[in-house]
Amino acid sequence: MVKKSPALDRAAPQALDAHLLIIEARFYESIAGMLASGAIAECAARGVSYERIVVPGALEIPQVFAAAAAAKAAGRMAFDGAVVLGCVIRGETAHYDIVCNNANHWTMDTAMRHDLPVGNGILTVETEAQAIARAEGGIAGKGGDAARACLSLIEHKRGFWGRGS
Repeated sequence: MVKKSPALDRAAPQALDAHLLIIEARFYESIAGMLASGAIAECAARGVSYERIVVPGALEIPQVFAAAAAAKAAGRMAFDGAVVLGCVIRGETAHYDIVCNNANHWTMDTAMRHDLPVGNGILTVETEAQAIARAEGGIAGKGGDAARACLSLIEHKRGFWGRGS
């Protein structure tokens, strides 16, 4: 018999004692606002506390995440996982590929090196319309999805190691 993960049960979210770090790239202000709204709504639905850090763009996300991970390792910061939010819209140059690849690679590299759950809500899209379609919807949008992913990873990690991990 296959056991369904409680993190996937959207009808009855389980409260979770956790504290998230939400890192938001605000280059596209209105899209960033929609993503943040969804992540915050999911935190509220799960009774999860959070703190927000705002950065200019997607390339700054992994730099701040790495600094926060180092601060956590040194005992100067406490959080259970991170949610990264941002948007990269394709332009006419190769800059899009550089930003997308590096923002995602270094975010995941930090998560893996520091054993930190991360929910990735960095949208990589062709048009602003695509970004809006993914970001809008509050808790049902990609910001909410990223927060749910992070909370699910926290639950799995605790299942492996217990609450103190």
